[in-house]
Amino acid sequence: MDAGQGLSTSEVQSIREALAAGRKPRVVFTAAAGQIAGQVGQVIELTDPEVSDEFVVVRFGRDELPFSPADLAVAPKGVTRRMVEPKPEPEPEPPAAPAPEFVLDTPRVPAQRQEEPKVEQTEKPPARRAVKAVKPKGPAGLTVTLAYADGEWTVAAQQGSKALAKPYVVKPAEALKMVALVDVPGVQEAVEQILGTERAEAEQQAEKLRAELAEIEARLAELREAR
Repeated sequence: MDAGQGLSTSEVQSIREALAAGRKPRVVFTAAAGQIAGQVGQVIELTDPEVSDEFVVVRFGRDELPFSPADLAVAPKGVTRRMVEPKPEPEPEPPAAPAPEFVLDTPRVPAQRQEEPKVEQTEKPPARRAVKAVKPKGPAGLTVTLAYADGEWTVAAQQGSKALAKPYVVKPAEALKMVALVDVPGVQEAVEQILGTERAEAEQQAEKLRAELAEIEARLAELREAR
């Protein structure tokens, strides 16, 4: 299994389409992922790549963590877990035959015992393999949208791919207050222009209704005089 290359742009797009179709594509961790390289997980979500490079959320075991495309590769078909081939253990060498001993029957001369110098050997701790720190999964981004269409102002809220509030109608005065919080040149002027156009249309309609009401009252007065 080649887990050395990361996900390409086309592979990320394919994963996005698979998630939209309700599937959870399998991926394998590359060497860039550290000690979990070679393990297989399932992509469950793609967050906004402009917010973080680690926008591919993968479930492996009981964890659901974000990774960058360089940490992952598309898992080959049929792969469900990491396959590790056991290395053959070396065969033990046969023990060497003991050498013959020769003993000379001679008187022993007592000699002064000398202590052999002690050599202290300090074992170095084994080098630790660098482990990629796994970042905890943060909350998905929150988006609040103020929109104007067909003479109505609406507000909607969405967190990640989940809609928190469907578009609902707000009063023009409330929309103007929301826009006032955004200090962006041209935005407030555009809103005031829209409100001015609506105000002019409302005044024209009111003038028309007043004229129609005057005609109706005149007609009613004529009918009363005719009794």
